[in-house]
Amino acid sequence: MTAHEHDSAAGAVAGQLDISALAATQNLAVALAADGQMLRGKVMYLQGDLGAGKTTLIRYLLRALGETATIKSPTYGLLETYQVPADGPKPLQVLHLDLYRLEDAEELEYLGLRDQFDADTLVLVEWPERGAGVLPTADMTIHIHVDAEHRWAVITPAPFRQAVEHRLDSLKNVIRKIHKEY
Repeated sequence: MTAHEHDSAAGAVAGQLDISALAATQNLAVALAADGQMLRGKVMYLQGDLGAGKTTLIRYLLRALGETATIKSPTYGLLETYQVPADGPKPLQVLHLDLYRLEDAEELEYLGLRDQFDADTLVLVEWPERGAGVLPTADMTIHIHVDAEHRWAVITPAPFRQAVEHRLDSLKNVIRKIHKEY
């Protein structure tokens, strides 16, 4: 059974991933990080209510990409920058923006974001709607929503979601194999 089928069987709407458990959130991060080349030059929006788990997913993603330093939330400074040893000839630069406290999208111009973005940069944006009109267009969006019993992640567009679902299935198979051996 694929991750998609499992989630559908558990009551999720098609395309939703159940990330209620922290281990499931970590697995999603590992699946996202599995191909560092796929992330190079990309912009990823993370959407969801306050406390939905956007920053937690980003922390796990940075760890999965190889970040070893303290990972701070950029809530007050708007931007944190990391260099991670992802696949490729040079490190992947990761820009993590949290725009929750942004009052005017034009303030983003002062960060020099356009000067920092290149083919070896991954831009992760929490609260992207606050930077509308100034932010680059998203290549991938992860919308996290919480209901009474679960935390769900919806990844768009479909090709990214399918690639992540495939990696999650592979990861689950490895975990099952390890559990059988021990």
